[in-house]
Amino acid sequence: MPEWTGAASVLGVDASELELNRHAKMRSLTDLRTEFHLYAVMCLNFCLNLKRRAKSLIFVILDPPAFTKSRSSIKNASKRITGEINLRAMKLVKDGGYLATCSCSHFMDTELFTKTIGEAARNVHKRLRQIEFRTQAPDHPVLWASDSSLYLKFYIFQVV
Repeated sequence: MPEWTGAASVLGVDASELELNRHAKMRSLTDLRTEFHLYAVMCLNFCLNLKRRAKSLIFVILDPPAFTKSRSSIKNASKRITGEINLRAMKLVKDGGYLATCSCSHFMDTELFTKTIGEAARNVHKRLRQIEFRTQAPDHPVLWASDSSLYLKFYIFQVV
């Protein structure tokens, strides 16, 4: 059984305090005994501060906003935002831990998203072992005649 099963604590970071309040409300409706720590801050800054305190994590899940709303800004978004957030997250994952990362922008195609993650891994001298790749659920079908219908790309990696 993976080490992260039955986690003793969970760290949640979101720029939206509203989302964290929703999460806390949903959690209060469960009987989970896991300790939760929720922070309403920008993820990039939080990752930097956490790394400075020499914290490493077993499992990091990234679910960022689209970061780009146009084709003209995708290259900048992929390098500066998507690449940077994955790079910082990889630095936090302990050897053998896991990174789940996704992109919900249809402008960020699968090839560019994959390349961006690979570059981030090389920049921090990490190797990624792909566990899984998925796209959106069947109730959001991919229409081959519409590039914009394949909007969600989701990877799970083991980081070594």
